[in-house]
Amino acid sequence: MPDVKTYDQAAIERLSAQMEGKEPPEILHWAVQEFQPGLTLACSFGGPTGMVILDMIMKIDPTVEVFYLDTDFLFPETYHLRDVCEAKYGFKTIGYQSLLTPSAQAQQHGEALWLSNPDQCCELRKVEPNHRALAGKTAWLAGMRRDQSKTRGDIGIVEWDTKFNLVKVNPLAAWDEKQVWAYVIANNVPYNELHDRGYPSIGCTNCTKPVNPGDDPRSGRWAGLDKEECGIQEGSITILEHEGKTEAK
Repeated sequence: MPDVKTYDQAAIERLSAQMEGKEPPEILHWAVQEFQPGLTLACSFGGPTGMVILDMIMKIDPTVEVFYLDTDFLFPETYHLRDVCEAKYGFKTIGYQSLLTPSAQAQQHGEALWLSNPDQCCELRKVEPNHRALAGKTAWLAGMRRDQSKTRGDIGIVEWDTKFNLVKVNPLAAWDEKQVWAYVIANNVPYNELHDRGYPSIGCTNCTKPVNPGDDPRSGRWAGLDKEECGIQEGSITILEHEGKTEAK
């Protein structure tokens, strides 16, 4: 198991500032040099951002571990994309599941927990498995972008993740949707077929709906509920300071 370094606030701010203005492949080259072995990529096989990072990292260091969270409620198209990518890039991804089967969850917490308590459902099926996925890792690569939602508008390229207690790197933080899709097309990157059917943001079958053209891309996630994030991305300390205090998200 690799040694896990800790970084103070000043180091995170310095590293993130150094990465600003660099292209994603440069950021990934740095991340490999800084954190491998022990660097891991969280790829949902849902959004195009993760697919771009996967394509880039496979060209830089195909030994970087790739994992996904198998919530037991993923779309068939998501599993299909996983299989396509494994064949294309020649790697084997690792799926982490909840400690509770869907039936056990229903017995303990009631049917359709994603409706009665969606935060708890995400905690059981995504956040807790993500803890196991990151145990002992040196850093993780995530597909967060500043243009995705108001909750992600000030993310750093390099952050300290207080929830999982390690460095998180967002190599495409400064890219927008057009840049992502331009890369997908130019490099023939596989993507989830649901994007062609009105699903710009893809999660679990129970909590993902198609959206109308021009609507907020994430409006189909947890539609009708006061919820915007699954909880995985809520432990990062930003590099921005307001009134002398660092904000934690």
